Amino acid sequence: MLSRICASALALFTATASASVFEPKVTVDSPINKLVSGAKVIRALGEEEAEVDIHAYKVIFEKCQFVKAYSDDLAAEGSNTVLATQRFVIFKLCPVDADTCQYNYGEYLVDMDSFLQYTVEYKQEEQEMMCEMCDENCQVYYDDAAGEEEEEEEEDEGDRRRRLAARKRFSRKLDVDCDTCVESCEKIANMEENNYVDATYFINCQQLVEEGDDQQALYAGPMCGSQGSKIKIGVFSDEDCMFLDASLDVEDYLANENGYALKLSHALLKTTYDNSDPIQCEQVDEEEDEENYYNAYEYEAPETREVCTNLYMEAAKCEEEHGFEAGVDKYYNAYENQVDNEELVCEYIYSLKSGTYSQDGEIVVGGSPSYSPGETSTTGGQKFALTFFILGTVGLAVYAAMLHAQLTQGGKADLSTQGGAMA
Repeated sequence: MLSRICASALALFTATASASVFEPKVTVDSPINKLVSGAKVIRALGEEEAEVDIHAYKVIFEKCQFVKAYSDDLAAEGSNTVLATQRFVIFKLCPVDADTCQYNYGEYLVDMDSFLQYTVEYKQEEQEMMCEMCDENCQVYYDDAAGEEEEEEEEDEGDRRRRLAARKRFSRKLDVDCDTCVESCEKIANMEENNYVDATYFINCQQLVEEGDDQQALYAGPMCGSQGSKIKIGVFSDEDCMFLDASLDVEDYLANENGYALKLSHALLKTTYDNSDPIQCEQVDEEEDEENYYNAYEYEAPETREVCTNLYMEAAKCEEEHGFEAGVDKYYNAYENQVDNEELVCEYIYSLKSGTYSQDGEIVVGGSPSYSPGETSTTGGQKFALTFFILGTVGLAVYAAMLHAQLTQGGKADLSTQGGAMA
């Protein structure tokens, strides 16, 4: 049986969300955390917090990145290593009506636990609502496609027309149609019977194998894949899912109560990083018709979805240099600490994007960056300085060897001259 273990939390972001199954377990301290934590919102006592309006934006996943950094907790415990793995996600808030994200956008850094907590919850609710509406409005359509008898069609023509009209409204709102939703929802409902387990079950670190005589305990949790462009489920050697064992495959350890092998279904997890259907931050009342949503006489300011608000509040922000019109710099008194540290946050985000770290969090020494959306190549001056440093180091080493030889030979000559003997 798979045992439920809470995910580890990173100290980069100190704000807390309401209690849930995603509640953090452990705090990891590091110099990187201290650097970027300065960007976290500081609420002034007795002052109502200014609310940044981001309803006109959408969430765009950019990169997942592991970073190995010094941990005070591991050092105090006397662990085999003092380097803890921190897990980050970089995302953007882009204008919802823009095809490209070139201006008026913000770039953000959030720990993976928080990113998955909010996006998975939102996508699960969206999935459930889609299947409920699909079941209510698409069954007649699906039966017609399967070849129902003509007599039944004629007998229920009025009901069929009503359902098809509802299906059209439903399809327009959720951007799906009955051709796809019926099949998708059946797969979701029958996942267990088809020997699949949802990959999102492991976003908060679950035990795979118990410790035995010849077997160490193994755990499953989220990891970065495809050079940070995806989020997958990997095998870890610790209960906080910080130490990845890339040589192991989760599916090799999955089985149901009858011993049959199970496979992972990544369909829901994929929606958290697949930008083909990004999360739009404007909260729309699905019960109202789209054409009646904006009423010229009873206008109400658009609301922002909770998933966007939570991600925004948890994240370290890089906004001003991207011309983000809704940024925190407009509310300096409420976000003073964050605005003052924005440059540091931007620099750190750039370092993660430019290939400073490998997929498993190790610092990359040499080689070319694996991710370069902007100009990340080494300049001529940097190449010259690096070459000069290397040649200088080699020269000093040669000089030190020559000096050592001269001193040794000189010592021998002095002893010979004085009639001494060498041991």
